[in-house]
Amino acid sequence: MFNYGYFAPMGYFRPDQSYIRILHASPDAPDVDVYANDAKIAENLSYRQFTPYISVPSGDYRIRVYPAGTTQNAVIDTDLRIPGGKIYTVAAAGMLSDIGLFPIEDPIMPMLPGKVYLRFVHLSPDAPAVDVTLQDGFKVFNNIGYKDISDYVPLNPGTYAFNVKPAGSDDIVLYVPNINLLPDRFYTIYAVGLAGGNPPLQVLIPLDGNSYIKF
Repeated sequence: MFNYGYFAPMGYFRPDQSYIRILHASPDAPDVDVYANDAKIAENLSYRQFTPYISVPSGDYRIRVYPAGTTQNAVIDTDLRIPGGKIYTVAAAGMLSDIGLFPIEDPIMPMLPGKVYLRFVHLSPDAPAVDVTLQDGFKVFNNIGYKDISDYVPLNPGTYAFNVKPAGSDDIVLYVPNINLLPDRFYTIYAVGLAGGNPPLQVLIPLDGNSYIKF
């Protein structure tokens, strides 16, 4: 699925390396192939899908995203700077008519042993700002708007259910049950999809690379 070219899978180290993965978060975009400086780094990437993290040299990249199987009519053609010693999730976000790249740093930071660190990233282009609460009403994230990235919040490990609500409202627009969060890890809740259409609003909760990538 992935052709790394002069990029490298995890485990291959360079002194100036960083790590990136790509997320397809555009709800009406087709499957895509992704090229960085003419090297294909993702193939047939579908909506809601992440690539693995790959090691990349720091520097400037021309990123072109094409409908899968073609190298014409790029849906994204832009430049991206990757500094050294960083970890990024790079989302293709927005509706196809205004799709773009949205780099999200997975920051390297200390954690309290035995805790889970959780954050929220809003990538639903038609959804309002939201609050995220636990079942007991505790507000974990407050007033997170489109393309906002919350800080990580430390929680006790365990199985959680979350309610996603329009900011300042008690109406639940999305109920997310049975999320098992393990200790000593970083996770991000990515809200994707459409609040008022299809595909519907939903969340993706991957393990972030700062949980295990070491420089």
